[in-house]
Amino acid sequence: MLVGHTSCGQNQANPPQDKFSREHNGLSESQLKELATSKVPRGQVRHVKQARNGDILIAATWSGAFRYDGKSFTNLTINKIGSHRIWDVLEDRYGNLWFASLDSGIYYYNGKTFQHFTTSEGLANNAVMGIYEDKAGIIWFGGGGLSRYDGKSFQNFTTKDGLPDNGVTPIMEDKTGKLWFVSWDGPCFYDGKTFTVLKNKDGKGFRNVWSIIEDKKGNIWFADNDGLWRYDGRTFTKVSQRGAYAIIEDKKGNIWTTGGVKSNVWALSRYDAKSLYNKMPTVTEIKSGPPAFLGLLEANDGSIWFGSGSGVYRYDGKTFTDFKSAAGQK
Repeated sequence: MLVGHTSCGQNQANPPQDKFSREHNGLSESQLKELATSKVPRGQVRHVKQARNGDILIAATWSGAFRYDGKSFTNLTINKIGSHRIWDVLEDRYGNLWFASLDSGIYYYNGKTFQHFTTSEGLANNAVMGIYEDKAGIIWFGGGGLSRYDGKSFQNFTTKDGLPDNGVTPIMEDKTGKLWFVSWDGPCFYDGKTFTVLKNKDGKGFRNVWSIIEDKKGNIWFADNDGLWRYDGRTFTKVSQRGAYAIIEDKKGNIWTTGGVKSNVWALSRYDAKSLYNKMPTVTEIKSGPPAFLGLLEANDGSIWFGSGSGVYRYDGKTFTDFKSAAGQK
């Protein structure tokens, strides 16, 4: 399938349809309090990252940001900034931590004190769903808006600058230095001067894209509700009809995804590296749900961590650990 490169328009699309999130907006005060006082990640885990020392960093929307040191969890935010809907977490090159919240902007933690950034400090929007540090050390924030932070001030980008939509979720820098943003109107890359949006040969864009990666060969992968796509710089290939939420490539070249594969069924899936370029690649469904399966990480030891609608799991290739269970907490 050929792809057309067009300059980004001025249309603003509706936010991605995140039915799972909407269904949980009606939590009672007692339920929210229970989640906020949990000693382990509870509720929606949208992102799982790894710190430089190997610790696992977890953004649990309803219970805060956690660090797992291999033995126990530490809630990094609940006693410091209160209860906020933490969506993403990042450790920058200096070891500082950044927390994205869906309701209160950005929190920065240098190991001693917190600093709070909102629209009052220049952030584009207080609903932040993604954080990314580029090769130059610039921190980017996406969500209800797109912001660039150089350590001193914010620079914001909108449709007036060429974005296809003001809302941006995942952010990624490829090997050539281009920055990729997935707006609510589809994927777009930025060469430092111009935004370029990617569309199908029929001119239609991609909607509901929650994740984007570059593999070892330089291909760009992303998924929407309709399937898993690979872009080689010229054409799009629809690798699978299975929708996906998060994507990673492991050390062996396998592609892993989480996401809804059909109505009310979510899955952790692995696409075999040897068959990725076949017409029908081999896919293994490692685990299916509900609950929803969300954020995804391959840790340094090769284990696969993935968030769910109710907490976080670890898969070591043979067994699963559910950290919200009594055995998992031990």
